[in-house]
Amino acid sequence: MTDYLSAAMAMLGPAQNRYTDPAAWDRLHTELGIRLPTGYQTLVDAYAPIQLNGHLSLHHPATARWNLGDWIQDTARAWSEVSWDELDPDEAPRLLFGLTELSFGTRNGLWPIASTNRGETLFLLAADEPLPGLLVEDGEGGWAQYDMNFTEWLYRYLIGQDMAGPDTTAFYPRPVQLRRLPMAAGERPEPWSGPDRGM
Repeated sequence: MTDYLSAAMAMLGPAQNRYTDPAAWDRLHTELGIRLPTGYQTLVDAYAPIQLNGHLSLHHPATARWNLGDWIQDTARAWSEVSWDELDPDEAPRLLFGLTELSFGTRNGLWPIASTNRGETLFLLAADEPLPGLLVEDGEGGWAQYDMNFTEWLYRYLIGQDMAGPDTTAFYPRPVQLRRLPMAAGERPEPWSGPDRGM
């Protein structure tokens, strides 16, 4: 069985761990009322705040800028304002995926954990769902469900699989491109490449 956390980190290169702070995660989990997955925390601590391959962004709970807690709460609030009852049944995620309820940032709801500059948003299914996994909205109203954890999703995203629904690949056949996000006014993003991955 593939160790997706190790496989993803092998493509991203050595962990940076610039902002690792267990207390920041404890505060975030208390604020949210849920615990985010361990593999997700490991990847965020290792690299975030970061943009991967020019698209996928990860925030961090210990930074003032690109703060994960602020982003989750702001994003959940924005998604909560959508009039879901007015959608066609083939566009309503509650009906599409048989969710008990459709809410964002609640114990039984969806939790935004990552996004892309292509408009895609990645959601963690509620902790109480019988089969936890991920839902991805493609930025145009299409939804896809992935019965896997974030580390497997990220690995598959990086190797070029469609991870936001059909025809959504963001594959780059070269080392993964990483870009550290600027932490202060006047700072520029710091790009670098992961190790050669033979693609």
